[in-house]
Amino acid sequence: MKDAQGYPLTTSSQEAARLYSVAQQNLLEYRLVTMQSVKDAIAADPHFTMAHCLRGYQFMMYGSFSVLNNAKSALRLADAHAAGTTERERMHVEALRSWTEGRTGKAILIWEQLLSAYPLDIVALRMHHFNCFWTGRQHSLRGGAASVLEHWTEDLPGYGNVLGMLAFGYEECGQYREAEKFGRIAVRHNPQDLWALHAVAHVLEMEDRQQEGIAWLTRPEDHWSDRNPFKGHLWWHLALFHLESGQHDQALALYDRSVRNDGSTFYLDIQNAASLLARLELLGVDVGDRWVALADFAEKSIGDHGLIFTDLHYMMALAKERRFDAAERLLLSMEEFAAQDAADSAAVVRTLGLPLCRGILRFEQGDYAAAVEQFAPLHNNDAPLGASHAQRDIVDQYLIEATLRARNLERTRMLLAERVTLRPRNRTALQRHKDVSRRIYGTG
Repeated sequence: MKDAQGYPLTTSSQEAARLYSVAQQNLLEYRLVTMQSVKDAIAADPHFTMAHCLRGYQFMMYGSFSVLNNAKSALRLADAHAAGTTERERMHVEALRSWTEGRTGKAILIWEQLLSAYPLDIVALRMHHFNCFWTGRQHSLRGGAASVLEHWTEDLPGYGNVLGMLAFGYEECGQYREAEKFGRIAVRHNPQDLWALHAVAHVLEMEDRQQEGIAWLTRPEDHWSDRNPFKGHLWWHLALFHLESGQHDQALALYDRSVRNDGSTFYLDIQNAASLLARLELLGVDVGDRWVALADFAEKSIGDHGLIFTDLHYMMALAKERRFDAAERLLLSMEEFAAQDAADSAAVVRTLGLPLCRGILRFEQGDYAAAVEQFAPLHNNDAPLGASHAQRDIVDQYLIEATLRARNLERTRMLLAERVTLRPRNRTALQRHKDVSRRIYGTG
């Protein structure tokens, strides 16, 4: 049997192979049914190593320790049936093993080895891309897709998805023209590829093309109802376009309709909701009691350091709700996690996660000078935290506001001058730069 790209699959069941290819495409398109299609492939052949491996990958992509045992269980089953499988399949098992052990860097290297030998392995490319994103490896984010593109042809299933990953890699490396070009081609090739749609949205965000962004992402409320929580991130981007256009009511309406966590435990829902509320409040918008549910979940999640970027958003919620005891417990838990060396992310917690979370806490406690001390050394140096430039921008927004409230106006002016130079069409930055310059020099 073979997968959709023609690579051998060690299964005697034609139906299992077919269902695996379906699951593979569902994964690329963020379908809600992805895990069910993986389970269906396993049901068709319980000894199907790659199906068990894909199930493990799915659990790991949840970004939470709460499902780590599920991922390890899938690994055990994949490993148990790995004898007699192909080298490619066994390499996938080893990549999953490294990922579940917290050795993400090693897993990334294995996926790169896979891609060098099997450049049409779309699952290896997707896992590589996902993990480079969450470890801040922008050049590898671009490089993975760039290194295999010459082997792909338009008739191969997944071709558009490769272009979408390349587009996003270009965007995170600041190559906006290339990103927009390949992103739009990818969307034309496969309109179901939310990642390609997302790559173009990022270009429009970074270039402050708000009206184009609104037109690009505006859809009926139920348009992505068959997709997993990544759809909420697209609604988050749409809310940002409205926010940066001064349309605060529309941004809040999108929060209530499509962005808010609503009891979800998925990391991206937490990040989207907390980040949007924080941005609104930094602009002086009253968000009412919307922080309460997020803080409730954050308090229950202390100790889950599956993604360090999510910890920052837990801290936002706890600090905004003035649950300072819980915030200190979160810091203690992070310190304990950072003290062990088993996971690659422990070092990131030490060098980035802890100071940034301390900065958020000090900010909400009103100690703005202390917040600046935590934030400032990491300005422009926070990529290993993971996530995108647009997502990490909330840290810079906290820093700018902290310097302003600490009456460190020269530093505020410097930060805003940088922002205006790099994003000359950003209306918020332009206005704030004028206001701060007027306060310092008496002129606009």
